[in-house]
Amino acid sequence: MPSEKVLIVEDDPTLLEALKDNFLHAGYCVEVADDGEKGLDAALNSNADLILLDIMLPKINGYEICRQVRERQLDVIVIMLTAKGQESDIILGLNLGADDYVTKPFGIKELLARVNAFLRRHRRVKQRSYKFGDCEFDGVSYELTRNGQHVQLTPKELSLLQYLVEKTDRALSRDQILNAVWGHSVFVTTRSVDRCITTLRGKIEADPHQPRFIKTIREIGYRFEMPET
Repeated sequence: MPSEKVLIVEDDPTLLEALKDNFLHAGYCVEVADDGEKGLDAALNSNADLILLDIMLPKINGYEICRQVRERQLDVIVIMLTAKGQESDIILGLNLGADDYVTKPFGIKELLARVNAFLRRHRRVKQRSYKFGDCEFDGVSYELTRNGQHVQLTPKELSLLQYLVEKTDRALSRDQILNAVWGHSVFVTTRSVDRCITTLRGKIEADPHQPRFIKTIREIGYRFEMPET
């Protein structure tokens, strides 16, 4: 049974109670907040392992809570809950540091499964070697092998792969990837991200046109998925 703490910040009392009951039943420690002010205080001080964070909250919105959590460099997973379906709202949340998003209405079982997957990853000691399919990426020597053979990567492909594997299962916007891999001071566009993703897929995917590891999130960006070992 899991023992991690989940903080739920949601102003809809019916949904808040349903989430609380389901996560308690699943074995998690649960803390709740029903407005942004309480949510921010709890997020900064409760040592939660994961935050389910509504965006539209009274007093302080979820974007600001996420921004302050990341500004403090807290080691916590943030999943945003939003009724908004606009890509711009999702991208804003991801660029502020959210790890993923769930659009309302959603199924509780699906949400629990997603939370469980994130926290299973979070429990692991930071890996030095990442295995996916017939590939292995060494996080110390920064070397990629496929079927035991060295794979030549450009410096940008290497930086991109390192960033993706370290952010496994996270929804990543193109701007996030661009800033992390290319840097804020370099004048390039998000098309550079797409081109580099394409060439990297060609080196790690069995079928680059139906990728197993680097998945496209339409209109938003990408997600690196690694099978459980």
